[in-house]
Amino acid sequence: MIATAESAFPNVSIPVADDRPPVQVHLIAQLGIGTGTALVRKAARRQAADPNFVDALDEPSLKLGGLHADSGDRSSLYSFVVENGGHPFHAHAGPRVFTALSGSDGAQLRFSGLSQSQAESSPDAFARSLHLVDIPPDCLFTVRFGSEVWHQFAPLKTASRHPVLFALSCHPDELYGIEDPDLARKIMHDKADIPTLTRLLPPSASKAADAALRRSGALQRTMLSLQGPTASWRRVLCATTRSRVGRLRAVVSPWFSRTGSRHTSAPSVVASSEIPPDFLVRRHFHPATIDHQDHFTCTLRDPRLARLGANAVMDRLLSAFVSQPPPGVTLLMRLRNALVMPLRLRRSSLGCPVSSLGNSSSSERFNGRHPVMAHESEPTDRRVQVMLGADDRHLAFRTNVAVEIGADDTLSISLANRVSCHNEFGRFYMKMIDQVHRRYVSPKLLRTAIGQVQSTV
Repeated sequence: MIATAESAFPNVSIPVADDRPPVQVHLIAQLGIGTGTALVRKAARRQAADPNFVDALDEPSLKLGGLHADSGDRSSLYSFVVENGGHPFHAHAGPRVFTALSGSDGAQLRFSGLSQSQAESSPDAFARSLHLVDIPPDCLFTVRFGSEVWHQFAPLKTASRHPVLFALSCHPDELYGIEDPDLARKIMHDKADIPTLTRLLPPSASKAADAALRRSGALQRTMLSLQGPTASWRRVLCATTRSRVGRLRAVVSPWFSRTGSRHTSAPSVVASSEIPPDFLVRRHFHPATIDHQDHFTCTLRDPRLARLGANAVMDRLLSAFVSQPPPGVTLLMRLRNALVMPLRLRRSSLGCPVSSLGNSSSSERFNGRHPVMAHESEPTDRRVQVMLGADDRHLAFRTNVAVEIGADDTLSISLANRVSCHNEFGRFYMKMIDQVHRRYVSPKLLRTAIGQVQSTV
C-alpha cells in the first residue's frame, strides 16, 4: 500500500481495537540530501550532555518539560533518539503525540492495536495484526496514537549505519491510565521518565513478531512518499545517495557547526601560579618534574546555584565543558590537531585542560557518567573536586576542577593545571603554547562553562 501526496500531507490512519482512536502518521517534509543523520546526531549529543539524560530501553531520552500538577497541567515534553539497532516493542498507558526526524536511511514504524491480554493469549494474532509504515530518509513527520498501542521503531534498511529517528514527544496527560498509586505519586512529583512509563511486549508475542517481520511480505505495509509513486530505479538511487551523503555529513558537520545557548556572562577570572594544598592535582608529579602549573578561579554569589549543591553544579559544569565549548578554543584545537597529526600525538575536539572528558574508556566516573581520574566530595555537598588528565608521548597533564559553596551562597569555582614533560619536544611544545593557554584557553573554558551553568538554572 502506498500513500502519496494527494492530500496536503501524505498520511495513513491505522484502526485500533476497543474503540480507541486510530494511529495517525503524517509525512510533513523532506529535507536536504543527507541532512537527517547529521541533525539526529547533533541532537543526540546535546541530549546526552544534559544532567537529566536517561539511557534505557534502547531509547535514550530527556525530559524537556515536566507537568505542573498544581495548575492542572498534566502534560510533559520529552526528546528521544532511536539508534540504528531500533528498540523493542512497547506500549504506554497514556496517549502520545510526537514530531520526528528520520535518519538518512529512513525509518520503519510498526504498530499493533491489540490489547495486552490479546497479545499474551495469542502471540500469532499479535504478529498478524502488525501494520508497518515506511518513512523515507531525511524526513520530518508526525505520529499520534492513543493509550495501550504497541509500537516499535526500526531502521528501514537492514544493517543500517544511520540512526532511525530523533523525536520531540508530547504526553498530553501523564497520569492517564495510571493505576499504580506509587507510580501516580512519582508522576505527580514530576519524577517520572520514559522508562518508568513504558511496558514491554510479552516475550511470546515479541518472538512471534520477530518471526513475522522476517517474512514481512505478508504484513500490512504503507509507504509514505512526498513525490508519489516513482520508478523503482529512481527510488533506489535517491535512497542510496541520501544514505552515503548522510554518513559524510554526519562526519564533517561537527567541524562547521556553531554551538547554541542562552548565555549568561560569568564573572572575571583570577589567575595564579599557586595551587591550593588540598587539591587532588597536588598529589601528582614530583615537584622537580613539574614544567607548568597554573590556577584560575571564579567567585560569584548565586543563591540558585548554591541551592543545587556542589555535586549538581559540578555535574553541569562538566557537561558544559563537553557540550558548549568556546568556539575560539574549538578552532584552536582543530588547528593544533592538524599540526600534530604527523607526530602521532593525542588529539581531542575539546580544549586540552578538559579533553579527557571525551575518554569513554575511563573506568572512574563522576556522578556515574563523566570520565575522570579521581573525585572527592564532602558529605555536606558544599565542596567537590574532580581530577582530569591524560598521558601522551611528549607530556602528561592533570587538571583539577573544584566547586566550593560558602555560607553566604558564594561559589568558588576553580580550574588548576599541572604538566610534566617527558622530553625536550614536550618542553618546546609547552613553551610555544604557554601564553595562549594561560591568557585565553583555560580562563575562557572556565568562564564559558560557568555562564552555561548559570543559564540552565
